[in-house]
Amino acid sequence: MTLCLLLLSVVALTAAVPVPRALTRAEWPEREPVVALWVWQCLVATVLLCCLTALVLGAAAVFHTVRSQVFAPAPPAVTEAYDLSTAPLWATALTLLLACGAAWTTAMLARELVETRRRRGRTRAHLRERAPDLPAGLPSARGPLLVLEDEYPDAWWMPGNPPQLIVTTGALHRLTSRQMDAVLTHERGHARAHHDWLMHLSTALATGFPRIPLFTHFCDQTHRLVELSADDTASRHCGHLTTALALIELNQHRGVLSCASSHRLLGERVNRLLQPPPRLLRRHRALTTTVAALVPLLPLLITFAPGLTALA
Repeated sequence: MTLCLLLLSVVALTAAVPVPRALTRAEWPEREPVVALWVWQCLVATVLLCCLTALVLGAAAVFHTVRSQVFAPAPPAVTEAYDLSTAPLWATALTLLLACGAAWTTAMLARELVETRRRRGRTRAHLRERAPDLPAGLPSARGPLLVLEDEYPDAWWMPGNPPQLIVTTGALHRLTSRQMDAVLTHERGHARAHHDWLMHLSTALATGFPRIPLFTHFCDQTHRLVELSADDTASRHCGHLTTALALIELNQHRGVLSCASSHRLLGERVNRLLQPPPRLLRRHRALTTTVAALVPLLPLLITFAPGLTALA
């Protein structure tokens, strides 16, 4: 059990500190944002699985009730292989720390869920004021597309039940039909990939653990990579130049091309669309995706190795 906890700690620390810092300095995620998002998710899953399996092993060693429940269906040889009879002091402290971390993570996720529901409720109420329901007898205005009267060009996807794509009249007047198709494709790309849930998860983890490099980088990179991914979806259907021009038209009043602008990501997206980087080779994408998918299996392998060895 002691060796398992040490190995799990090493894997978790490696995935939480040096690997994210190296990944943020790499250049290939800009070329393959979808693959990069998958790699970030696998890293987070690895750390969370390390913490969860270490918590279960530590609790089984410290508390007899947990041990009897976890190892109830296991043969005696498997229980003896984990050597749970005595738990060192550091293992007890680690178990308590992990238990507090699990409770805090759950609280942060619940908080993000509640705040998201509140924000969506306020936003939908505001939209109902700007676009009220039609009187009885007329067709319902609640469809997948909602047009708002506003001189500023804007378009965004509103998740929820039912999801809606919001477009202002300013966008309809300023954008060409081809550019509008690019905007709609971009927002539908967010919806199909469920990027909103990924951003909520990254925000909750970064808020709960702001000093852990993995979670802070995961939050920053997720908000960046989901936009690059949706840009790629739009550019594949409507062309890079059309998508770039639509992005400029929608954000020109925000200073999209200003170096001093807080929306620096917008300028980077425009430059990327105008000068698209070459994609990775297909075998490199497949290899990266496969290796990233195998990494979260390490905590499970470390945890079940003593029991499997005893059975063999």
